[in-house]
Amino acid sequence: MVELLLLAGEDLVESVSDALMELDALSVSVEDADADTPAERALFGEPGLPAPRGGWQRSTLRALFADAEAATEAATLLLAQDWAHDVHVQSLETVPDEDWVRLTQSQFAPVQITPAFWIVPSWHEPPSGAQQVIRLDPGLAFGTGTHPTTRMCLRWIAQHAPQLAPQWTRVLDYGCGSGILAIGAALHGARQIDAVDIDPAAVSSTEANAKANGVQLAAGLPDAAQGSYPLVLANILATPLKLLAPLLAGHVAPGGHLVLAGILERQADELKAAYAPWLALEVSDSEDGWILMTARRAAPSAS
Repeated sequence: MVELLLLAGEDLVESVSDALMELDALSVSVEDADADTPAERALFGEPGLPAPRGGWQRSTLRALFADAEAATEAATLLLAQDWAHDVHVQSLETVPDEDWVRLTQSQFAPVQITPAFWIVPSWHEPPSGAQQVIRLDPGLAFGTGTHPTTRMCLRWIAQHAPQLAPQWTRVLDYGCGSGILAIGAALHGARQIDAVDIDPAAVSSTEANAKANGVQLAAGLPDAAQGSYPLVLANILATPLKLLAPLLAGHVAPGGHLVLAGILERQADELKAAYAPWLALEVSDSEDGWILMTARRAAPSAS
């Protein structure tokens, strides 16, 4: 294969990317041309913030082609366009053939949640001592266990299951992504699990992952979440968690727990304030600048 390396301004990134794909590029990736320099800048934000730009001020586009002839022809046709005056060819190089499946798989190793609880890709054998195992391969939906927010949620489930699992007669995983939290709860004794997400691809991913792990759950869009639950899990991001405060708090049953992740340490007070009318959130765990926040709704008093 041959890699064509181009430099383009922010306003041309989308047009150049589309053109390269029309010119038979096998793939196109975009990077910050100023990465690792003082000019580097962040591009993506959280939901609720302004939409991300289409590219960096100076963007590097890497396009893979089957051979040098195809790459050269694409570059020639692209640069001939009137609108491509600010596109510059940086290099045209042969790249070695790789076993891309094996290379991708090598990047994902088993993830330890507790000494007895692991997330293990399907191409790995479970580590010795693993008593609970989630089989989960990286896919399109968020949640493979490699991020601190996911690990903290699963760790909370594993640590509290011995005492609380008998009470988890209904569980809600809101913003389920890959379904990893719902599956983790099921493996630790939860029943009647609803896993919901706004993304239909996440719903499909959750159903497939649940089947692969031999657990029962109901996956669907958010309106499938009905009534109260002794355990409500939501690993999203701070901004949507604040907006969802009345909804998520309203799903927590008396005596039940709310577990929230996707929150940076500096956002703790914002989340506490957002949920204060309904529940008292506290920081329960932290890892790499991220925190886990939990709350418990008071149980009904005995008459």
